Amino acid sequence: MPKNFTGNMLIAQSGGPTVVINQSLVGAVLEAKKHPCIKRIYGALHGIEGILNDNLVDLGRETEANLERIARTPSSALGSVRHKPTPEDCEAIFDMLRKRDVRFFFYIGGNDSAETTHIINEAAKAENYELHCFHLPKTVDNDLLENDHTPGFGSAAKFVAQAFRGDDLDNRALMGVKIDVVMGRNAGFLTAASALARVRPDDGPHLIYLPERAFDPERFAKDVQAVVKKLGRCVVAVSEGIVNANGIPIAAAYTKEVDSHGNAQLSGTGALGDFLSGFVKRTTKISRVRADTFGYLQRSFPGVVSETDAAEARESGRVAVQLAVSGDVDGSVAIRRLPGKKYAVRYDRVLLRQVAKNTRHMPDEFIAKNGHDVTKAFLDYARPLVGELPPVGFVSDKYRVPKAGEAAKKAPKAKKPAAKKAAPAKVPAKAAPAKKPAKAAKKA
Repeated sequence: MPKNFTGNMLIAQSGGPTVVINQSLVGAVLEAKKHPCIKRIYGALHGIEGILNDNLVDLGRETEANLERIARTPSSALGSVRHKPTPEDCEAIFDMLRKRDVRFFFYIGGNDSAETTHIINEAAKAENYELHCFHLPKTVDNDLLENDHTPGFGSAAKFVAQAFRGDDLDNRALMGVKIDVVMGRNAGFLTAASALARVRPDDGPHLIYLPERAFDPERFAKDVQAVVKKLGRCVVAVSEGIVNANGIPIAAAYTKEVDSHGNAQLSGTGALGDFLSGFVKRTTKISRVRADTFGYLQRSFPGVVSETDAAEARESGRVAVQLAVSGDVDGSVAIRRLPGKKYAVRYDRVLLRQVAKNTRHMPDEFIAKNGHDVTKAFLDYARPLVGELPPVGFVSDKYRVPKAGEAAKKAPKAKKPAAKKAAPAKVPAKAAPAKKPAKAAKKA
């Protein structure tokens, strides 16, 4: 970057909102205000659509106090979009960027957003237009390549864990089978977080099904039946992205909608839960089977925020700006976990093409051999990202009151005390013989 290079900044948000996505936005804006090379700070409303329509706000005029309120507010403050730019879109984008003298572009989102950032960055190079493009990581699915984890996951995982803890308590009270469908198109990280809800050995979820393992409905029904036979109840966590042996999503049979990136629309419908609960009812003798789809509640639920997640989202935005003004660079900010028992991370710059489009999956060491649970390795991985969960209390079995009449039946009959034998009479001791009186002393 030339020594006296200056220009304006444009930032936007894309894809599914999260509880902490605005932390990244505010982190970037507050850092940008510190650098003289950045003149104005624009925010595009609804991502690429806002850029194409020249629909912007001046974030540089926002007060720090209001920015901090925005940072703590869930969902995308600038609005979001799912729009993959066409070649014609890219041409229109550059016309707008030139008019606004935008030289620093930041896009907050998941792998599809990274792909969009990559497309714009490559187009800028082809046009010989100096534009520093950076992608800021965000996704509750936790499936970005090059990252140990991504902002948005920790808080959504905390929601899932708390929801399952509550649902397990509900199921414990009324028994039966409860199936909960959790977000996760290609990766099961968020569904796996349900295991953090467990406190006691018989706590749910008792079964966890992830996209990384082929799903067989008949085996599923047998698994449920086995748990019910053992515990009298069963709580199930199912990823919305579960697939059959051919890799086809089970839910794809119930939806024909796709987004602009070609992804089948899996969230926002209860079809998968209805199918699974109906299948269990038809193939077993279990009558009380219920299903819920968490859907979009997981992403932007107020009050359920991981402190680690919020702090790392803020830092990702700050680091992206620092990298962008440091030289002729572009890329994506990646969060890497440092080795050691104490949790710590670092922030690295990686190439946009390394993060764009493709996704990662749950590693094998996180998935139990039976295919429907997680391992201790996953729990150790996830706990520092989620943080503490609200404690729960249980009535102790130690003080169970016996049923009426039960105490008398179970109590052993009192034995009559054995008659004591009369103690033998003691023989009086013989009297000692009387001593002879002493002779009188002779008179002197």
